[in-house]
Parts: sequence; C-alpha cells; structure tokens
Amino acid sequence: MPTSTDATSGSWELSHLIDLDDAGVEPAATVSDDEGAVAALLDEAQRLADEFADEYEGKVDQLDGPGLVAAMERLARISELAGRALNYAHLRFAADTADPAIGALLQSGSERATRIQTKLLFFELEWVAIDDERAEELLATDGLDFARHHLSLERRYRPHLLSAPEERIVTELSVTGGSAWSRLFDELTSAIRVELPGADEPVTLDEALSGLFDPDRDKRRAVSEAVTVALQPGLRTRAYAFNTLLQEKATMDRLRSYPHWLATRNLSNEASDESVQALVDAVKKRYELPRRWYRTKAKLLGIERLADYDRMAVVGADDEEIGWEEGRGIVLETFESVSPRMSEIAGKFFDGGWIDVPPRPDKRGGAFSASTVPSVHPYVMLNWTDRRRDVTTLAHELGHGIHQYLAREQGVFHQSTPLTVAETASVFAEELVFGRLLAAADDPRSRLNLLAESIEGQIATVFRQIAMNQFEDRVHNARREVGEISVDHFGELWVETQEEMLGDSVEVTDNYRSWWSYVPHFIGSPGYVYAYAYGQLLALSVYRLYEERGEEIVPGYLEMLASGGSRSPEELGAIVGVDLADPGFWDRGLDLVAEQLDAAEAAAEAILAE
Repeated sequence: MPTSTDATSGSWELSHLIDLDDAGVEPAATVSDDEGAVAALLDEAQRLADEFADEYEGKVDQLDGPGLVAAMERLARISELAGRALNYAHLRFAADTADPAIGALLQSGSERATRIQTKLLFFELEWVAIDDERAEELLATDGLDFARHHLSLERRYRPHLLSAPEERIVTELSVTGGSAWSRLFDELTSAIRVELPGADEPVTLDEALSGLFDPDRDKRRAVSEAVTVALQPGLRTRAYAFNTLLQEKATMDRLRSYPHWLATRNLSNEASDESVQALVDAVKKRYELPRRWYRTKAKLLGIERLADYDRMAVVGADDEEIGWEEGRGIVLETFESVSPRMSEIAGKFFDGGWIDVPPRPDKRGGAFSASTVPSVHPYVMLNWTDRRRDVTTLAHELGHGIHQYLAREQGVFHQSTPLTVAETASVFAEELVFGRLLAAADDPRSRLNLLAESIEGQIATVFRQIAMNQFEDRVHNARREVGEISVDHFGELWVETQEEMLGDSVEVTDNYRSWWSYVPHFIGSPGYVYAYAYGQLLALSVYRLYEERGEEIVPGYLEMLASGGSRSPEELGAIVGVDLADPGFWDRGLDLVAEQLDAAEAAAEAILAE
C-alpha cells in the first residue's frame, strides 16, 4: 500500500489471496488474470473434495484416531483453497458493489464453493451420528488439537440436522436463497446516494451520516431529512428482502426444531439461552444510563430535548479533524506502549496493502476486518473521513486484525472465535487509543468532547445494540405470528424499541422510522447484534484489569487472542482472569459504563458552570 499522506491512496492489495504458487496449486491451464486464478483455486478444491468423498463417504464411523486426524488435515486443505477464492471475491465486491463483472465473480465463486460444501456434507452428518462414547475416544487422539474443539462443537448440532439428502438440498439452494437476498441488499444500500443541501454532488450514505456529528443543529436536521429522502426509493424492496429472509429463517428453524429465532445464533456463539437473556435483561434494566447522558447533552447543546438527529452531535465547536498519517501514528504509538508485538502486527496492515482506506462511490459502507484464511492474513476496510472518531475506528478494526492474525496459528477450524468473544480485542484497542487521546487533551472542552464520544460509544455498542436486538426479536416473532410485515409495521417496531431505550430523553422523529432499512446485520447475520454488547462488556472488564495491573496481563491477553476459537468463551476469559460464568458479570461491566458516564457528566457540569 502506498505510504502517501493522502488516504485516497490506501487500497487493498488482494493478490496475496490468489497467489497460486503460495497456495501450492498447479493450474491445469495457463492463468492470465485474477478470475482465472480464482477458478484454479476452486478447481483444485473441487478435485480434492471429490477424492475425499470417494475415500470417506459411508466410512466415517470406521475411522480410528490417526485416520480422523488425516481426514481433518485434508478438509483443512480444501477449506483453505476455497476460502482464498471466496474471500478474494467477497473483498473485491465490498470495494466495488456496482461492477457487474465483480458481482458475477462473487456469484460464480459462491456457487462453486457451495458445490464443494455439498460434496463434503456427508462428513459432518456421519461424524455427529457416531455414538458419544466412541466420539470421546476419537477426540482424545494425539495430534487433533487443530480440530478438537471444532469437532466437539459440531456434535451440539446433532438434534438439529436433517437427513443427508435434505441437507444437500438446503446447501444447494442457499446460493439462490439467503446469500442472494443478502447480496441484493448490499447492492441496494451501497447504491444509495444522499443529496445534501449545498453539496456539489450526491454523497454515499456513510458520508452523509457523518454529518450528524456537525455542531450546527440545522445542518444535522437537514442531513437527517436528506437521508430519509434517500432511503425512500428502495424502501419497499429492502423490506421485501427482509421479509423473505425472515420467512426463510422461520422455515429453517421449524425444520431443524430450534425452539426460537435466536437459538441457532446462541448455539454458534457457544452461549446458553439463559446467559443471553440475562445479558439482555441486565442492559434493559440500566436503560436510564443513556437517558441520563442525553438529558445532560441537551443542556450542553442548549436545547430542551434532543431529537434523534442530535444524539451524535459534538458537544463543542472543536470537532478535531485528524488526517490519515496522523491517525496512523497515534494508533501505532499507542499499541507500541502496550506491546511491541501489537504494534509490529499492526504495522503489517499499513505496509502490506492490507487496508482499504477512503470512501468511494459503490464501496460498501462502514468498517470491518476480514480474517480470510490462516495461510494469508486479514484485511481491514475503512471509510476514512478525517474525523477524530475515525482514529478509534481504525484502532477497533486493527484490534480485530491483530486478533485474527495471531489466531491464524490455530488453523482453519479454530481461527475464528464466537461473536461473543470476537469484539474483545477490538474494543480493548479502541479503549487504549481513547485513553491516549484523552491524556493528550489539555483543553477542558476538548476533554469533554472525548468523554462524550466515549460514553456515546458505550451507548451505541451496549444499549443501542440491545435495543436493536429487541427490534429483531419483535420482527422475527411478528413474521412468524402474523405473516409479511409492512413497511409501516417495520417502522412502528423500530420506533417502539428505540423509545423503550430512550424514554423521554430523546424525541424519535417521523424521519427516523425508516432507518432500520440500511442495517446489514439484520439481513446477513440475524441475531448478531447482541454480541456487540456481550463483547463490549467483556472487553471493558479486560481493560479494567489492564488499568489495574498494567503489563502484567499482556502475555495472558496475547495468549487469549492467539487461542482463537480453540477453547470455549469461558476458558478464553479465564486466561485473563475474567469469569464469564459469574451471574454478576454483566452488572459489573455495566458499572464500568456507569463510571464513564459519571466522569462525562462531571466534565459537562464543570463546563456548564463556567
């Protein structure tokens, strides 16, 4: 990646994913372009999958321990090859959702990967059918560390699996089902253009939404109105896509005998229904925390009551702009002060073309870090707009990237963690950088702005995500109970769950009723959002330990990250001294949020008293 101070120069170098020599692939014919390399990777994965099926189908229950190890090594190889190809296509699409050729590459790659997955389905079905005593003997085999936890987790799905022919049909149809509707949603939202007053040309949704931070209320209101206008043209289509996915999930949950809409997400997160409900209940009981802040913020802004478009407004006139080079330096220096290893890994992202930085037309909005496959490395996507909050976003995504990079050593089966743990490194990194920014802020108003950003980040990640979880809960249940949901009913449920959190502290305007319709998590990852609150409270606990014990916890922290998904969330938390099984865990995490709110309120009162 170029090291120019101009953030527009920072684009991904994706060739690492489709380097055939590095992947150990000898193509059947000369490869002259990227699409050919993707095809060669999938050709080899398909060949290996066919060989694997010929040797193992109908015989998994006959494997001994070493035979199981060998089989899992072969499956890992196939997953690596297909993963390289599919990640390349997905990242190309994220960078440019409008190019038909890239869309076609993603679709063909998804279809071919699905065929490979279908070919290998038998293995999981035959593995979970083995009786428990025999399975425990096999799981104890030496040399199975790279897949043991994964294999154990697969057996938890035993009550929910269909017959082999049914599973093949479901897998075959998935490429024209949920994944297709999710892709359509991404294309529709990426194509949204907002016509802001006074702007020379329409801007992307992300660029428009950044205007909600503007200190001028009239400008914020105008941005809100413009965004609502821009959301209208495709609103019914996005609602139809959402309805279709809601019904597809309801059907699959019924066929697989899941007791409720969130059960499958909880299972994949290695979280009990009871623990997730305890999290939701604990956060809802503390809804007064965000309300307190919004009442204080109204005083700071000199208005009687906030409207929804006021929530993110800066509370002073010094909304500092930070350029790309400066932001990069802040993050690297902060990481270096905690662990040279963290800074070293983060540096690879900047120097190796692992970050796509600027907003562009048709680029996917938001930010993310994609772990890809263990044999390559993660990639981070940003939409950098020179706001101070972009610095903490960079830290957040690099926290993910460091986690994913360290966990590569666990291999393809254990690289990824459950969503409930996945946010730990990102939030920890974000808190580190926030602390550095706060320490460097000498002006009282600048400190207040930073504290406000922090508490608003906690509100967004803990309280708002639980409110969004409640919106999901109501739409999933409504779809199952009363049928297709109208645009107006979506809006009613959205406002209802937002107002439960906000109480009388914020006015939810009519303009806000359609803003559920651009949230990708509802579409592509149903049930995902509560994991943000889970991960935030876990990360805050880890950060508190760092504040109390300093570098003493760093080795354990890095060990936790390097463990990836090879252990349960409870075991991972224990590495750094956090007890996730403690019923009081959520309240203690929320107490930390309350302490940050106390500090922000105290700073606000000092300013108001001047």
